[in-house]
Amino acid sequence: MVQSSQSLLAPFAVVLLDMNSTFMFGEDRFGPEQDYAATYQALGGRLPAERVQALIGACYEHLYAQYLSPAHHERFRTLREAWRALPSTHDLPNVELERLEQTFAAHELGHVPAVYAAALQRLAVTHRLGLVADIWAPKEPWLAELRRAGVLEVFETTVFSSDIGCVKPSPRGFLTAIQRMQATPDECVVIGDSARRDVAGARAAGLTAIWVGKGDPPPGAAHTVRDLLELIP
Repeated sequence: MVQSSQSLLAPFAVVLLDMNSTFMFGEDRFGPEQDYAATYQALGGRLPAERVQALIGACYEHLYAQYLSPAHHERFRTLREAWRALPSTHDLPNVELERLEQTFAAHELGHVPAVYAAALQRLAVTHRLGLVADIWAPKEPWLAELRRAGVLEVFETTVFSSDIGCVKPSPRGFLTAIQRMQATPDECVVIGDSARRDVAGARAAGLTAIWVGKGDPPPGAAHTVRDLLELIP
């Protein structure tokens, strides 16, 4: 008998959710076509547009290289540390670094569509929810977006990589969440779209993983669904 997608969560009391491309979309708007300077100037910044474009691009490339490197998964730089690692920022006062951080966050941040917000609210009726998400900028814009969408309160805990200094597939974010929730690994399931980060990180933490994607489950995933909405009646 084939197990329906909506029954896959039945054995678990706790659902740990990834965020980007799982229920938040339109994130990580980085690249040469992006007008970082316009975002920065709207925040009151006065640096030349060309310099802002170069600084945001350089910082993104610096962090992206670390994000791909296993050597940095357990000790991932904060955005402020990344700025200070770039020689081109050494003359900038803190107020300008803060504006650049806000600019970076505005391009990193996605949005929660209403249909996914409603699904999370329904899921919270039957399961305890936790959030384990990789972000590079400080978390405040994400908390504001979750609040706007009406889903911040459905999560018993939110674990952001920029708070704990590591990124998936490190298991530390998942272990932090279940410790805060006083849950046991056997009652938890992880749902995320990245085989390399969500599935591998969940398995490293001793947790069951459901992959959101197309095709057969990747190694370590118990099941696969094409969309989070398939799991929530």
